[in-house]
Amino acid sequence: MEPSSTEGGAEETLLKNHPPSPPHKVMLKHGQELEEEQEELAEHQPLEQEDLNFERWKRRPLPKRTLHQKIDDVKTYLWNAETNEFMGRSGKSWSLILLFYAALYLFLAAMFGGCMFCLMWSISPYHPTLNDRVMPPGLSLAWHCCGKDLFMPFLSHSPSLPPCPLSPGSSFAAYNDGTQEKRNIRCTQDRYFMQDDLEESAERKACQFKRSWLGDCSGMQDPHYGYSQGRPCVLLRMNRILGYLPGQGKPVNVTCGVKKGPPEAVGELQFFPKSIFDLKYYPYYGKQRHVNYSSPVVAVRFAGVQYDTHIQVQCKLNGEGIINNSPTDRYQGSVTFSLEVGA
Repeated sequence: MEPSSTEGGAEETLLKNHPPSPPHKVMLKHGQELEEEQEELAEHQPLEQEDLNFERWKRRPLPKRTLHQKIDDVKTYLWNAETNEFMGRSGKSWSLILLFYAALYLFLAAMFGGCMFCLMWSISPYHPTLNDRVMPPGLSLAWHCCGKDLFMPFLSHSPSLPPCPLSPGSSFAAYNDGTQEKRNIRCTQDRYFMQDDLEESAERKACQFKRSWLGDCSGMQDPHYGYSQGRPCVLLRMNRILGYLPGQGKPVNVTCGVKKGPPEAVGELQFFPKSIFDLKYYPYYGKQRHVNYSSPVVAVRFAGVQYDTHIQVQCKLNGEGIINNSPTDRYQGSVTFSLEVGA
């Protein structure tokens, strides 16, 4: 009896140490493999005829709506009585949107107003804040007569010419002797008329420049300004630049010559009152402070120009710091115009 019991105990010990694998796990493993094989086979099977019928997948057209239905849809969109919505939104939604945009535009308006305030606070109405890119002045025709083009007045020697449109009623009236004596002061110095010691907003005084100083080119004795006699006058003016001191302490003079054509065709040149721009008319303090300022004028009279000869005349500014031969700006420091006097 004892040996048998010993053998039975040994068998139980072996079963505990080496338990057999459960059979249901093996079946599960085979089931997964079968499912995978079936899926692979399904992927390679050909499509049925019904699957190839793409017509059934097309979007079917919506039935046409009548005009009354469309009007009803619009009315419902504008006001839905069931949900109490206006244009698809409730009153709360509209209130939040209006509040948002009101706050947004108020912020933008405040930001714009703040920027404008800072800008106006930082600049002066009397002079530019930055003045480091001012170019040397140019020369221009102050007034012209008997021509539509400012730089090409074609003249005709005829005593029956109508008076030149320059008259006391035009902008030339500010140069009348009576007006100059009333508004401006007589200056005798040959230096810059500096008035920087005054307050920034104080009005600056201006030196007189009388019309009578232009002599035969003033239009007072000859209303045709020499055009009817074949000796036309051209009035030149230097462009205004705020605070600019031309010539660096020396007057800037004007010279004229033939640019294209025979040099002798221009003949004798007469300058009134003289061929320079006096320093006493500078600096210019701007329209806000230099209210009665009158730019000085140099009148050039072509007293001996040849008749029936088309020439191109160029007048230049000459002085320290003046540029009259710029390759990029042909009008800087000079002006060019065509002149032709008919016999």
